[in-house]
Amino acid sequence: MNKFLSILLITLFSLNGFAQKKQYKVLPVGFYNVENLFNPENDTTKLDEDFTPGGDYHYTYEVYNQKLHNIATVLSKMAADVTPEGCAIIGIAEIENDLALNDLLKQPELAARGYKYIWFPTPDVRGISTALLYNPKYFKPLHTEPLKVDLTKVGQPRPTRNVLYVKGVLAGNDTIHVMVNHWPSRSGGEAETMPHRAVAAGVDKRIVDSLHATDENAKIIIMGDLNDNPTDASILKILKAKADTTNLAMTDIFNPWIKVFKSGTGTEIFQGQWNLLDQIMMSGAFVKNPNNKWRYFKYQIFKKEFLMHAMGPEQGYPHRSFDINRSWDNGYSDHFPTLIYLVQ
Repeated sequence: MNKFLSILLITLFSLNGFAQKKQYKVLPVGFYNVENLFNPENDTTKLDEDFTPGGDYHYTYEVYNQKLHNIATVLSKMAADVTPEGCAIIGIAEIENDLALNDLLKQPELAARGYKYIWFPTPDVRGISTALLYNPKYFKPLHTEPLKVDLTKVGQPRPTRNVLYVKGVLAGNDTIHVMVNHWPSRSGGEAETMPHRAVAAGVDKRIVDSLHATDENAKIIIMGDLNDNPTDASILKILKAKADTTNLAMTDIFNPWIKVFKSGTGTEIFQGQWNLLDQIMMSGAFVKNPNNKWRYFKYQIFKKEFLMHAMGPEQGYPHRSFDINRSWDNGYSDHFPTLIYLVQ
């Protein structure tokens, strides 16, 4: 384990004013919406024809293999400047199936890390699903389950992505609960689709409350492309997420991205407006750290130059896989990844 848990030097100040350096083991947790990572084979049970060789995106195996390489490059570089083995766990959105996941993890950029994945077939009509990648040296799954987001409650018959729930042991000594989300989109209008995301948020809240009912110190991570910003009602009123740690209770949800978003920073841009849809939140136990194990240290938007357009009107924007004409542009995703760092 010591090979992975590299040292992060943090300068602390003692009461007498002299600087002291304390060493911490660090463990990164990430999330990335990989933007339509489809396998080119046509799945006759899903509406995936656009991402086949004869589809609108001319999604050939040559394009697919380059897309795999590009996404693997991003995943391999996330947190690699802090620890050489990168993230211990990574939530993924917009992956089509286990065929694409297997091909992704075989890429040279990732193969040596030995990542495994947790994935379930999706009810989404296009075939878009979520997954959790994990390094088995540092995370051991104990229970996995897809949780239905039932939109018929709000009059929407079209099914959406499940919430992926995973319980496991982190770095040998800390039981955690992870929920990987890809909430319903804003297609059709932000206000009109708000009830759809409220249902998804309610699934997360139900699990959080259930876990805290039996253990108020439960360590919970909620991550995903929420298609809502940190200041939207689904997060502030349903999840009741808080931006400040000062009076945070063990059973509260802490969302560091609330302040980040208010500063004007985002992970995705639409019509010139930055949104921060890709969030990683956690229960108060990660902040208050009652068991003296893994605790929250800091957040990061993985906003590296190679992920951006270098010039033109979209300079600084995420470099998408395809251009506006649906031609392959050798890009990555329309979202930047996000990270949190846990220390011990």
